[in-house]
Amino acid sequence: MATYAVPEGCDAVATICSGADLEGCLVPESDFNAVLGLVLSTVLTIMLAMIMFSMGCTVDALKLWGHIKRPWGIFIGFLCQFGIMPFTAFALSLAFNVLPVQAIVIVIMGCCPGGTGSNIICYWLDGDMDLSISMTACSSIMALGMMPLCLLIYTSIWTSSGSIQIPYDSIGITLVSLLIPIALGIYVKKRWPRFAKKILRIGSIAGFALIVIIAVVGGVLYQSSWTIAPSLWIIGTIYPFIGFGLGFVLARIAGQPWHRCRTIALETGFQNSQLCSTIVQLSFSPAELEIMFAFPLIYSIFQLVVAVTFVGSYQVYKKHLRRSPPEEDSEAEVGGAEKKDHAVENSAYECDEFGNGEEKEKDMSKNTQL
Repeated sequence: MATYAVPEGCDAVATICSGADLEGCLVPESDFNAVLGLVLSTVLTIMLAMIMFSMGCTVDALKLWGHIKRPWGIFIGFLCQFGIMPFTAFALSLAFNVLPVQAIVIVIMGCCPGGTGSNIICYWLDGDMDLSISMTACSSIMALGMMPLCLLIYTSIWTSSGSIQIPYDSIGITLVSLLIPIALGIYVKKRWPRFAKKILRIGSIAGFALIVIIAVVGGVLYQSSWTIAPSLWIIGTIYPFIGFGLGFVLARIAGQPWHRCRTIALETGFQNSQLCSTIVQLSFSPAELEIMFAFPLIYSIFQLVVAVTFVGSYQVYKKHLRRSPPEEDSEAEVGGAEKKDHAVENSAYECDEFGNGEEKEKDMSKNTQL
């Protein structure tokens, strides 16, 4: 087999070298990022499924079914997810006068369902895990119909609705990777409650670390996309704040207790940025991707920054400043019940989850009088 000497100064992996000035040296494109991205995507998907399994160990099947039967909290989340977020994205695009393709990606992000990261953060904020998981699952199912409708309404001034391809298979995969591990976690909690607590302790820490890892890896893999218009940076920064804030306010106006307000706020602000990236890659040319692909990454990073800040502040408050368990409206601690920590249910007000707590409270008062 013949061998050829590579001219001095030419890259060692060059395939063709000619010319004295080495202008003819051709170096094959590196597929390192593509391979690394595929490997990391596979590993992160498996890790996420395992973490959702641990989150399922916090779920009470009866309470989860109660939220589905009487979906008041889910309905509020639906209004926030497919009402407030798409409209806010549309308004921000007009206010900052961004390019049409940039406005489209902002609206796509606003129309996406909630992401699974909200379930992990909800655990650390002592939210209602049953409500959080039911909202994530329901928003993913409703996205099959609501995403095309919202995109038709809000992107028609910039493009035709048929040009945006919605990856229904990706939504289906998200649902499967969410529901199956959670169902297994519910079963483990019911069958082996002590073992479920150990799984939950490990999974909650691993899930929080995974969120940070995803943000760092995304920033490294797509560092070439960081050079974008300042307006996209500003929108990507303030949009999560708006989502969290409006979700919390609307839930509070609707009379939801504080821990459910936190849950609904997280489900509103946490968008499925991976789904947004997939839609953008399927729908636009490489030239258009250069000026719009970074936005999903920017949004996902800043939504994580906001969430981590909230978690840190809440944990400091709970550890150092809170002297007694806070009253969660109608679900306040009664009769020396143990402190509710990390969404552990308070059995004294179990029925109040679905609006019947008042009757149980009356029964308790009768027993006290006797």
